[in-house]
Amino acid sequence: MTWNLVCDSSSDLTSAQLVPGKLTLTVVPLTLLVGDREFRDDARLDVDELLHHMSAASGPSSTACPSPAAFAEAFEGADCSLCFTISGNLSGTYAAAVTARDMVLEQHPEKKIFVLDSKSTAGALVLLIRKARALLEEGLEDFEALCRRLQEYQASLRTVFTLENFDNLVKNGRMKPLLGSLLHTLGVHVVAEGTREGTIKMVGKARGERSTLRALLSYLQTNKDCHQAEVVISHCNNLDGAQKLKEMIQKALPVKSVSTLACRGLTSFYAMEKGLIVVF
Repeated sequence: MTWNLVCDSSSDLTSAQLVPGKLTLTVVPLTLLVGDREFRDDARLDVDELLHHMSAASGPSSTACPSPAAFAEAFEGADCSLCFTISGNLSGTYAAAVTARDMVLEQHPEKKIFVLDSKSTAGALVLLIRKARALLEEGLEDFEALCRRLQEYQASLRTVFTLENFDNLVKNGRMKPLLGSLLHTLGVHVVAEGTREGTIKMVGKARGERSTLRALLSYLQTNKDCHQAEVVISHCNNLDGAQKLKEMIQKALPVKSVSTLACRGLTSFYAMEKGLIVVF
């Protein structure tokens, strides 16, 4: 029996053969539209070039979710597929994956396909992929039981992030220009969380890097029992900040692991320069 772990490119991962002949990771790319340029969020994307064009563009930028056909191609390549997507409240990607599942099952009713809305992005998809692989390696191949375990795990995950560049929010009409300019001038970083419903809620502001990292650590300390938790820190051209936060978390909390991952296209589009996204 062959298995395909499928996610969209908001995971910051790239496709890979995990266990030859049995287990594959397929990453389905979104598309980023900046001015008159179109950027495909795949392994060939130059993130620095994307950020440069976003900074130079005077008008709003946007994203486009993958087509159902792109997900269908991934689902057709294995007996069983487990698919994880960016929050359905942030993108049409989840809906596209569900449509693809229905299309493939109509033609191949013998296949098993599960699509799970992560209610988040970035590290949430990474942790779900890791969890699915671990469960399969433990020998759990009962499809329904596996899906239930993944749903339970998704419900336990928490997301917090910080922004210090607000250009994209201003250009897309989500923040007033005066407020964005004032926050940047004062060195204020917005701290926000991903809600259980998959939306975004601002939870505070911090001034300067040190205060921002402390605010992120405080969120981890107060919003979940982190004993043996796995933590993923995604960063947009901010490896130094990610490493500092990693050390703070490891020193203060009894976590199992902390890993850092560079943002690719979609997460860079939202996090912008120096942004940090923490999922645990």
